[in-house]
Amino acid sequence: MTDSMLVISAHAGDFVWRAAGAMALASSRGSPVTVVCLSFGERGESARAWLDGKDLAEIKAIRRQEASQAADVLGAKIEFLDAGDYPLRETAELVDEIVRVYRRVEPTVVLTHSLADPYNPDHPAAGRLALQARVFAQAIGYDAPGEPLGAPPVFLFEPHQPEQCDFKPDVLLDITDVFDRKRAAMECLPAQQHMWDYYTDLARRRGVQLRRNAGPNLGLAHNTMAEAYQRVYPQVTRDLQ
Repeated sequence: MTDSMLVISAHAGDFVWRAAGAMALASSRGSPVTVVCLSFGERGESARAWLDGKDLAEIKAIRRQEASQAADVLGAKIEFLDAGDYPLRETAELVDEIVRVYRRVEPTVVLTHSLADPYNPDHPAAGRLALQARVFAQAIGYDAPGEPLGAPPVFLFEPHQPEQCDFKPDVLLDITDVFDRKRAAMECLPAQQHMWDYYTDLARRRGVQLRRNAGPNLGLAHNTMAEAYQRVYPQVTRDLQ
C-alpha cells in the first residue's frame, strides 16, 4: 500500500501550527496527505474577523480560503466538515463522517490533537473523535463504504501549552528541510499572526532537544528544526533502535 497521511484538525488553522512539518515531509516523499478540518474555527479562533464586523458566513469563507492556501503550500488535500466550533460536538453523525474519510483515504499514519487541553475543549474532542472513528473504521461490520481499515499508528501533535495538557513528547521529528514551507503555510493565516513566531521558536527549541537525543554522531546542524509528537499505540518492531 502507498503511504498515506491523514490529519484530523479541530479548526481550520490547527494543522498548520502543529503538523505542517510532518505534512510537508510526507508530500515531499510523494505520499498523499489529506487534512480534514472538523470546523472552520469560526467562533473561537477568528477574533480579528469578528472585530472587523464580518458575519458568520464571511468568516467561514475567510477561514476556508486561508486553510486551503496553507494546504496547497504543504502539498496536501483539504476537506471541511463544517461541524461547528465552541463547542465542537461529538455526535454519532460526525463520527460516521470521519469513519467514511478513514475508509476512503486508507491512511498508513494519522495525526491529531492531544487528549487533554483545559484551554480549548474542541482540541481533545477532535482527538477523541479521531480515535473512536479509527476503531469503527476497522470493524468489518461497520456500515460504511470501503474496506475495513488496518491499524495505522496515531500521533498526537503538540498543544499550545503542553505542560498544562499532559503532553510529554516521545517522538521528535526533524523538519529542518521543510521548515521554510511550514513558515510559508503559517503566513497564510494572518488572522493568527501572533502564532507565527511562537511556532518558529518552538520548532527551534524542539530541534535543540532532537539534537541532544540523537547524539553527536549524526552531525545534525545547529539550526535543526523539529516537531514533537506522542504515540497513542505501541510501536511494532523486530529491532530496538
